[in-house]
Amino acid sequence: MTFQNQFQNRRAFVRQGLAGLAALPLGSNLAASLMAAESTFPASARQPHFSARAKRVIFLFMLGGPSQFEMFEDKPKLRECDGQPIGEELLSKMKFAQITEQRPSLLGTHVKFERHGESGTEVSELLPYTARIVDNLAVIKTMQTDEIPHHPAEVFMHSGTRMFGRPSMGAWINYGLGSESSDLPGYIVLQSGMRPRTKGSIYTSGFLSAAFQGVPLRDGAEPILNLSPPTGCCAGDQREVIDAVRQMNLLRRQVTKDPETLARNNSYRLAERLGETAAEAINVGRETSATLASYGVDPQKPSFAKNCLLARRLVERGVRFVHLCHGDWDHHSNLRRGIANQCLQTDQACAALITDLKQRGLLEETLVIWGGEFGRTAVGQKATNADVGRDHQIAAFTMWLAGGGIRTGQTIGQTDELGCFPVSSPIHVHDLHATILHLLGLDHKRLTHRFQGRDFRLTDVAGQVVPELLA
Repeated sequence: MTFQNQFQNRRAFVRQGLAGLAALPLGSNLAASLMAAESTFPASARQPHFSARAKRVIFLFMLGGPSQFEMFEDKPKLRECDGQPIGEELLSKMKFAQITEQRPSLLGTHVKFERHGESGTEVSELLPYTARIVDNLAVIKTMQTDEIPHHPAEVFMHSGTRMFGRPSMGAWINYGLGSESSDLPGYIVLQSGMRPRTKGSIYTSGFLSAAFQGVPLRDGAEPILNLSPPTGCCAGDQREVIDAVRQMNLLRRQVTKDPETLARNNSYRLAERLGETAAEAINVGRETSATLASYGVDPQKPSFAKNCLLARRLVERGVRFVHLCHGDWDHHSNLRRGIANQCLQTDQACAALITDLKQRGLLEETLVIWGGEFGRTAVGQKATNADVGRDHQIAAFTMWLAGGGIRTGQTIGQTDELGCFPVSSPIHVHDLHATILHLLGLDHKRLTHRFQGRDFRLTDVAGQVVPELLA
């Protein structure tokens, strides 16, 4: 017998066996209890702790640490002192990731700034589209984090800890609120440019159910792998397999009481629906030419702009948390060319997303967050055969928020004359997380999960809601 015949016979045997198992009748009492267990699946929508201002989140994560000095922090003193060694007192307080010079020199900003909107928010010439929507933003200039290398800083921004394997913010939010959509995952990840160094660690569900994990959508004809039946199988064959696996998982659930068996069942059921719903949701070709032009989207090419438009389409369809990762903003060298290129790729789409959400009545209940894992230093970093760049800065960097209960048209926090440290309103990542959860109607101290003998939460043992951010 040839290998091909052996393979076909084995496949036929497995198909027949699964079909037979699916056809086995369950006892009425057992069937009822199993159906009841399945109906209480943890990803189902739940009520918040209190009245919410936002129902969903879009996180525009700028991977690598964008320089606030070239975008939002106009520091005339820094331009005046360009090329001068930094003072010893200030240097003694600073932390660097790569700079090893004993007395690094200050690096002035090469771009022009202007104030825009009724709020008079400072924005550089690299962000002409963002300048038009500043009255819809709350700009924080004094964000702080604990981790200066990229890997732990990425994880810290998303999970509130430097430890890998803990639930991400998107997973915690879906754990607290469940999903509004029965046909799409509650947490979807879209990526463009450089991929996160920590890979899936920034969208993992950790010790929470796998039902809350971020689902990455891929570019191309198959956004999620293995949704379509394999060659030689039809939809009916796939349905038989899903039914059989579902029954086996439910029977196993009776023995082990393990909720992950329900998570697996839901994954199979969701995957079956996604075969149709995902293709429709990501089809930006259905958008008008005016909408495509406003974002700067070519429907045939993957891009950050296309992902911003997809984010709007996904929140329209009930996705709770949409996570856009875009890089690379890691400009230790070639700062001038590098940051200009990244702004060119992202500025128009970010502004279009805010405008589009507002026009469609979605912005009031959609919280949009923009920022990286940290910012950039006021001192320059020398690079061989390359333009100067900036090192990592964790004591003060810039993020902005819009929609979802945010008091917009304001700038929060002020840094010293060189932009190295806050002089007012420092806001830690834990505070940001606490505020995000609060806007979604979740008390960050009550949103906990017991694991390994203790109650864990997104904000660990810290975090305060920032009242200045609330409308």
